[in-house]
Amino acid sequence: MQPELIADYACVTGEGPLWHEAHGCLYWTDIPAGRMFRYDPDARAHEQIYDGPPVGGFTIQADESLLLFGERGAIFIWRDGHVEPFINEIEEMRDTRFNDVIADPDGRVYCGTMPSAERPGRLYLLHRDGTLTTVLAETGISNGMAFSLDLEHVFHTDSSAREINRYRVDRQSGALSDRTLFVKTPEGEGVPDGMTVDERGFVWSARWDGSALFRYAPDGRQIRRFPFPARKVSSVKFGGHDYSHLYVTTAGGDNKREEGAGAGALFRLRTDARGRPEYLSRVGI
Repeated sequence: MQPELIADYACVTGEGPLWHEAHGCLYWTDIPAGRMFRYDPDARAHEQIYDGPPVGGFTIQADESLLLFGERGAIFIWRDGHVEPFINEIEEMRDTRFNDVIADPDGRVYCGTMPSAERPGRLYLLHRDGTLTTVLAETGISNGMAFSLDLEHVFHTDSSAREINRYRVDRQSGALSDRTLFVKTPEGEGVPDGMTVDERGFVWSARWDGSALFRYAPDGRQIRRFPFPARKVSSVKFGGHDYSHLYVTTAGGDNKREEGAGAGALFRLRTDARGRPEYLSRVGI
């Protein structure tokens, strides 16, 4: 169960691995460098497919395009190498950018932001018609998210607080309530970052500055730690045609001497766990 290096683009902040079932490929981003990549496991080939403004997070749309979330509230659509704007700017986000995002079963998108000097981070819900509502008004670094198996709860990572919290979700409105602490990482042992949930309801959480991927039972107990040759393990998602492979991104590729030989690379980990397809967004469709 050693991590297998798949591609090393020395990403400054490799993030957001996401399996595109229709394409049979994994996509991921290097946020500050404004780059995106694609890996085809059947062809054993990878390539850069985007060079432009930073992309904090993205979803796969029901029409197979990618919905990209960037700086200043910009949201745009990538399709076959071409980019078209969907929302040019959100006034209250002029001094920050989107970070992690996730589509819900109804095709809407929960989209988190980075905090700025003026305000804390926020979690928004982007509706299919393009309107945006605030779900959590004050968070730190709004990060990894995932749904419980029964779809009654949403996991949300606040990296600044070193917490993964679980919220009850109102499926009709998308509102979150009844926050419960799921995991708080020990001080000095890194912070939780991107995450996913497997088909048994176990939570997998990447540990920024913790050099590892962690697996937690549905009750929050730590089950296992998987070490990586990079300090900043940033995100994780299941992929492959049967969702039996874990794809893990890392950061720090611009400083491998201090961050580790694998910093900034994409890895694959094979375990006995399987994941589930992520939900498709249907924004503007």
